[in-house]
Amino acid sequence: MVMRKVVSWMRAEAEQHPGKGRVARWIGRNWARLTYATRIEPTWLELNHLQIPIANLPASFAGLRIVQMSDFHGGRQVTPAYLREAVELAQAQDPDVIVLTGDFVHKGFRHVAQVAQVLGRLQSPLGVFAVLGNHDFSVRNALGIRRHQHLHQAVSDALKDQGIRVLQNETQMLTRGGEHLYLAGVEDLWSRVCDLERTLGGLAPAVPRVLLAHNPCTVEHLQGHRCDLILSGHTHGGQVNLPGVGRLALGPRGRRFAAGLYQVEGTTLYVNKGIGFGFRIRYGVRPEVAVLTLTPR
Repeated sequence: MVMRKVVSWMRAEAEQHPGKGRVARWIGRNWARLTYATRIEPTWLELNHLQIPIANLPASFAGLRIVQMSDFHGGRQVTPAYLREAVELAQAQDPDVIVLTGDFVHKGFRHVAQVAQVLGRLQSPLGVFAVLGNHDFSVRNALGIRRHQHLHQAVSDALKDQGIRVLQNETQMLTRGGEHLYLAGVEDLWSRVCDLERTLGGLAPAVPRVLLAHNPCTVEHLQGHRCDLILSGHTHGGQVNLPGVGRLALGPRGRRFAAGLYQVEGTTLYVNKGIGFGFRIRYGVRPEVAVLTLTPR
């Protein structure tokens, strides 16, 4: 009712005062954008398909379909119904392996079990794997200060109870047709317990490796370790990407790896825009489920 009165007033003013009409049109356009950004795009899931060339990829892994989801931020705003929609979309892609790259809850313990239960519906032949994000460690910045000391353990235990393998600075060897591919996972960079040497050191150098790392800036800390593909999230793509203005929510470092595909010193990095959000707003940055198909290079 209030909105109808506002629109009627704007029309009347535009007819009586042409100058005010321009202002009314400007207000109308931006009101529409705001409505779209807060009501539609935050839960309008996007499905992205990418082919990722991998050097020395074993023949048995050619065509391997990795489905990635990230940044769920389960809580009061990101509901189980919406998360179930994302799970159903991911499951419909016929994945060979499913990976979840962190931030399962937005804050606190309240929604941990609920989020894990929804994600427990995911299944794939080679398994479902996860790494934790900074929100799972209740860390909000690079200083590494934790608000809830044991939240990460609660998230990890809840996921494990649902059959999801949580990689905590460790590597799982995937086997297919008698051939191998490493799937590694590190703790979040801001947690101060990320250990790439422990995770990647000592692996057979000829075997390709895919790394799950919540924060895309992890790519800057490889220190010479072979890493063919890193799958990350964390940025949400800035959540708002205004034409001609850009991603205002991200600083210069965040904008360097904001969203999508990057090549960094021989490593392919894919930054997923995530499923959820902190503030319910997205504009030009739809939430996504990514399907990455490995091909020989």
